[in-house]
Amino acid sequence: MRFVVRLVVLLVLAVAALGLLYTVVNPVSTLMLARYATARPVERAWVGLDAVAPALVRSVLASEDARFCQHFGVDLVELNNAIDDSEDGEPSRGASTITMQLAKNLFLWNGRSVVRKALEMPLAVYLNLILSKRRQIEIYLNVAEWGPDGQFGIEAGAQRAFRKSAAQLSPREAALMAVMLPNPRTRDAGKPGPGLQRLAARLQNRMLREGPELTACLGPLGGS
Repeated sequence: MRFVVRLVVLLVLAVAALGLLYTVVNPVSTLMLARYATARPVERAWVGLDAVAPALVRSVLASEDARFCQHFGVDLVELNNAIDDSEDGEPSRGASTITMQLAKNLFLWNGRSVVRKALEMPLAVYLNLILSKRRQIEIYLNVAEWGPDGQFGIEAGAQRAFRKSAAQLSPREAALMAVMLPNPRTRDAGKPGPGLQRLAARLQNRMLREGPELTACLGPLGGS
C-alpha cells in the first residue's frame, strides 16, 4: 500500500510538472510516443496559432467544443445533457471538451474506458488553470491525429490532404479537416465521400451563424 501511494504521488507530481512545462515547451502526445517506441513513422511540423487559418480554428471549435471559451475544462452543460440523453435511452452525444481531449492526448491512452474518462476531468481542470485558452487550442491542433499514417498536427494534416499549409486552408477545406477529426483513419478530407461533404457543409452553415464569437477568448488569429 505504501508503494502504491508513493507511485500515485509521483505520477501526480510528474503530470503537474509536465503541465507547467507545456506552457513554454511544445509537447508530443502519448500516441506519438507509442509510434516512436514501435518504430512507426510520425510526421509533424509544429505551427503557432498565427500560422493557422482562422477558419480552421473556428471550424474545429464549432465541431468539437462550441463552448470552449465558456467552460473551465469540463463543460457541465454538455455533461448534464449527455447524462439526460443516457437516462432517456438516447445515444449519448458525448461531453468531451477540447481540454479533456488535450488531457487524453498528453497524459492518457486511447480507447473507451470509464477509468480514463474519470481521469480526464481533473486533468482537464488542471490544464485549464495553467494554460491559457489560446495555448490549449494551439497544442491541441498540433498533437491531434490528422491522418492514417502517423500525421499529427494541422500542418502535416493540411499538407497530406490538400498539399498546402495550414495557413492557406479555405473555409471549405477547414470544415472538411474539422469533421474528419473524430476518425482521421477512416475519414479523408482530401478525398471526401458524400457523407463527409454533407457534414462539412452543415458545419459551414453553423459557422455563418456563430462565426468569430467562437474564438472570442483567443485574441487575434492569423489573417483576422
